[in-house]
Amino acid sequence: MSAHLKVLNVRSRAVIVPLRRPVIADIGRFDRWPLVLVDVETSGGIVGSSYVAPYRASAVPSVMAEISDLAGTLKDTPVAPVEMFDGAMRRLNVIGTSGVSTIAISALDMALWDARSKAAGLPLATFLGGTPGPVRVYNSNGLWRHEVSTLASEARALQSEGGFSAMKLRLGNLHLKDDLDAIAAVREGVGSNVDLMVDFNQALGLGDAIRRCHELDDQGLYWFEEPIAYDNVRGYAQLAHQVRTPLQMGENYYGPRDFFTFIAAGAVHYAMADLMRIGGVTGWLRAASVAGAAGVQLSNHLYPEICVHLLRVTPTAHWLEWVDWASPVLAEPMQPIGGQLTAPDRPGIGIAWDEKSVSKYAVSI
Repeated sequence: MSAHLKVLNVRSRAVIVPLRRPVIADIGRFDRWPLVLVDVETSGGIVGSSYVAPYRASAVPSVMAEISDLAGTLKDTPVAPVEMFDGAMRRLNVIGTSGVSTIAISALDMALWDARSKAAGLPLATFLGGTPGPVRVYNSNGLWRHEVSTLASEARALQSEGGFSAMKLRLGNLHLKDDLDAIAAVREGVGSNVDLMVDFNQALGLGDAIRRCHELDDQGLYWFEEPIAYDNVRGYAQLAHQVRTPLQMGENYYGPRDFFTFIAAGAVHYAMADLMRIGGVTGWLRAASVAGAAGVQLSNHLYPEICVHLLRVTPTAHWLEWVDWASPVLAEPMQPIGGQLTAPDRPGIGIAWDEKSVSKYAVSI
């Protein structure tokens, strides 16, 4: 049936949802989170759904405008995400295929994959050749850059939310002592047996990053994530050869070619991909092949509802980053159990909107 599906209509809506804990990093503070919800209606009566999260509410109109522009080219065409992806990349090449272009393509790509797997009557993981089994998860719903005095209790709360044995802490404070105090506070809260990933959110310059990472190398941390600007390939390659704690980055890679550039440069030990930047499901599958060929372990950045499927078919699957930021508008939010998340065993991705909540948090564009 999926081979005969055609796109009838594309609908996109904007919501801004509250966060249970504010995001506080070097890039700013966010108490609410913008989402663009996409639904692709098909000739088979099947609707494929996805969402993207462009961080800043002011970016939502641009994303929605690009989705609308691309949607106009899809009407009455087959539900074929790979063809859509490659065709859209060619059409948008003249204005650039990073940024808003890739975000819009990714949103449509994920919705089309959802529709195809629904039409086949299979969960996305099964449709792609795997099974919707458990994936190990770390909790990324807190431990941002705020007062150290609250970190221990927050770490205990995060651990209890789903039986987590791993979580992420944000560092990159002005002084080394503040980073050390933050690490000590989390250890006080959950002990030393919890795997602790740390994310600098690009807060450091190269020289300071070399110094800071060396100073933190004996803290037993799982990885150092994005200590410097994400596009400094040479800097990451240099840093990767000077630290013992593995480097992690990739959430800002735009498409599989960016991914390949960093892998080929020896600039990372671990990699992660963000679905709205890597190119949705199609982009992820291509990047996962690069990671698999290089033997680099691959994790996701955000979008756990979709990535729980994709990690099941990723050759070097590593960790699932758990955030619940889209849960306020989901009819059946997922929840990790025992530090693992399992995709629902039903057709498609498993996303369905809570329309009452969508109306509550909707914003006009």
